[in-house]
Amino acid sequence: MKFYTQTHRHYCGIDLHARSLYVCILDRDGTILTHKNINAGPDALLAIIAPYRDDLIIGVECMFTWYWVADLCRQENIAFILGHALYMRAIHGGKAKNDKIDSLKIATLMRGGMFPEAYLYPREMRGTRDLMRRRMHMMRKRAELLAHIHNTTSQYNLPEIGKNLRYAFNRDGIAERFTDSSVRKSIELDINLIGFYDNQLSKVEWHILHHAKSYDPHALMLLRTVPGIGEILSLVILYEIHTIERFPTVQDFASYCRLIKCKRESAGKTYGTGGAKIGNAYLKWAFSEAAVLFLRKNPPAQAWLEQLANKHNKARALTILAHKLGRAVYFMLKRKQVFDAQRFLNS
Repeated sequence: MKFYTQTHRHYCGIDLHARSLYVCILDRDGTILTHKNINAGPDALLAIIAPYRDDLIIGVECMFTWYWVADLCRQENIAFILGHALYMRAIHGGKAKNDKIDSLKIATLMRGGMFPEAYLYPREMRGTRDLMRRRMHMMRKRAELLAHIHNTTSQYNLPEIGKNLRYAFNRDGIAERFTDSSVRKSIELDINLIGFYDNQLSKVEWHILHHAKSYDPHALMLLRTVPGIGEILSLVILYEIHTIERFPTVQDFASYCRLIKCKRESAGKTYGTGGAKIGNAYLKWAFSEAAVLFLRKNPPAQAWLEQLANKHNKARALTILAHKLGRAVYFMLKRKQVFDAQRFLNS
């Protein structure tokens, strides 16, 4: 957890909502200078902070509407910090909770040097990263449609399809396998939607790849040298990391990727683990996928995993492999070196 500890003359805590902002401004002595609800918009926000622009910092909790506030502060040359939502919830929990209390607590945390910072992702890459996340959502919807076709086949005890339905030419005649007209219509709907997703996703992937190549082609090339990390996974990793320099140590990076579990200890006793939801879920998914794909057509890696599985179990062995891949990617991007398979398996 990283806290913002710099001092300022004025601290502005905002409880952020889609249509309203509850603004609390404190001075360095903790005196409340203004505390009121306003409409969510640049003009209203600039008007309320106008008398306190001298050495002002604005802080908000990380929720989906923070983009425009951060962009406004950048445009107006106002200091801005983003609060980590899960850490803030643990710190400013209380018996009573409302917008007025929350805005005061946010400002007080900033003034007291206890404001837990989240990473302020740059505006220039934010749209492409969000498009990548949207693509992942659509891919899961497409996978649900494919699974529904196979499940319906089993439901009616029909012979296995025996073909990979990822490819359009393998979907011909699938609906005709079902005699019931309503079931056939349901499968036709699945197939038509899969075709629509295929068309749209190919356009999205081209757009993302075009922007990624113009951003950091060398980093993309390095990531593609890892067996199992292809075009899509390399894009996910690149855009979720942004820059590897933001992580001082490999332990920080592994923690951010949710590749390690943190122990809960007190008085020398361990009470399990915690913080499973703190970190980047997309990087966790990417490295978990990479661990499975790393083993495909890779006999040395399969033998290495089998030895590890004998010591632990298969699930635990895959978790260790994902962690190991995450560490390898960190040092590759730090040192700008390609993947060394022999060193990876022998270390």
